[in-house]
Amino acid sequence: MSRRLSIFAVAILLLFVALAAQSMNVQFFRASALDNSIQNPRNYQAGNQYPRGEIVAADGTILAQSVPSTSGYYPYTRIYPLGALTSGLIGFASPSYGTWALEAEYNQYLVAHAQPPQSFAQVLAPTSAADTVTLTLQPKLERVAATQFAGRNGAAVVLDPRNGDVLAMYSNPTYNPVPLESPIFSVAEKAWKADVTNNADGFPPLGNVAIQQTFPPGSTFKIVTTSAVVAKKPSLFYKNFPVLATIHLPDSNKTLSNYAFIPCGGDIPAMLPPSCDQGYALIGLDLGGNILAETANSFGFNEVPPIDLPGAQPSFFPSASSFIYNKPGIAYSAIGQQNVRASALQMAMVAGAIADGGTIMTPHLLNYVSGPDGTTVLRYQDKAWKTPLTAAQAARIVPLMQDVARYGTAAGTFPPWTDAGAKTGTSQVGNAVQNTDDWMIAFAPASNPTVAVAVVVPYQVTSATGASVAGPIMRCLVEGALSLQAGLPASGTATTCAP
Repeated sequence: MSRRLSIFAVAILLLFVALAAQSMNVQFFRASALDNSIQNPRNYQAGNQYPRGEIVAADGTILAQSVPSTSGYYPYTRIYPLGALTSGLIGFASPSYGTWALEAEYNQYLVAHAQPPQSFAQVLAPTSAADTVTLTLQPKLERVAATQFAGRNGAAVVLDPRNGDVLAMYSNPTYNPVPLESPIFSVAEKAWKADVTNNADGFPPLGNVAIQQTFPPGSTFKIVTTSAVVAKKPSLFYKNFPVLATIHLPDSNKTLSNYAFIPCGGDIPAMLPPSCDQGYALIGLDLGGNILAETANSFGFNEVPPIDLPGAQPSFFPSASSFIYNKPGIAYSAIGQQNVRASALQMAMVAGAIADGGTIMTPHLLNYVSGPDGTTVLRYQDKAWKTPLTAAQAARIVPLMQDVARYGTAAGTFPPWTDAGAKTGTSQVGNAVQNTDDWMIAFAPASNPTVAVAVVVPYQVTSATGASVAGPIMRCLVEGALSLQAGLPASGTATTCAP
């Protein structure tokens, strides 16, 4: 009898422990997720019965707001004045499919919530209202990008390298958020199914190419390889490599040639402006897989970038161990080919690291959150994410990228007043009809950079290059960003850049 009572007591005790553990789990560990869940009845009711807060751009443009409904289903309807132009960033707050993108990221502020009482009556009957989320985004730059992409798929990211502000993040394909907001499920479902279906390039319109898709970065990755030399093996900076049209890669019968089989060689200052593949492949072999992988990781490869958007994907650089029996892989990886893949955001951060003295600031869209009475509820605090280089090391790379813009592969892209530094990239992707991903990264002005940009236009024809395809888009975004910072129109000095 005594033994049975002991077992019973232990069982009861274990049940109490389990109950306490679950209580702690719900009250502390899962509290935030449950508070913000679309399935939380309080949130569901607030989302339908009260207006959500506004999302506002840096220039005051309203990007999302709730207006009185005429449908009779719910008192309010969510509208997006810029529609598909910014839907990849703003997302949606759908009665059928919940929230996405910034609508999800900052849902706790955008959904109506109890406000501090201003009177005794409000103590007894608390009022609910939503906050306003103000972004760093510049819609005029988004329009410039949309005009220059002209319906082509791809992405562009414009950062302020000094603080990580996202000034523009354009992606195509995109989607119309309006039908997803419909209270009629069949209408929302039809739009949802269309938006999650891949298009010809394999990108779902509902996604965000700039942060969710990765591509071989090609020669833009030479900035990372150059950084590896400067930071880890500076003796290679002025090493002279032979002028050759083709090199034979070790431990294989493979060869590597430059664009159009043009002979090239010399030291890094001589080879970066014309983007010498053979020379940089040899640099990669001299550096070795360990240093290349370590440097790529220091720039944020193989990590999810800490941007305030859901769904961001890590860029990829092979592990050092993968090169032990694959020396040709080292050569190809040093020029951004083979298995190396990067997002537009990642390569904008690479440009930003050189521009900001070796530091990658955390990229972000949030500027501040303000309450219904206009008081500031939350203000974003700038913070560094990675420091792959010292200021002195980054300073050695700045003039090399200026030379790329002055007389190298990006020559003619930028007007002299921008004082830009750049790097082009044209990566082979193996498709017989469309087989290049065309890139350019840049910062400006080189003397005191306030803009860092990456542009990628994937799946272009064989004859296309980073300079010819991404270059015109890049020029307009750099001009536009610098012009806006100076209080001028986003078209800059070129009428062709008008949004």
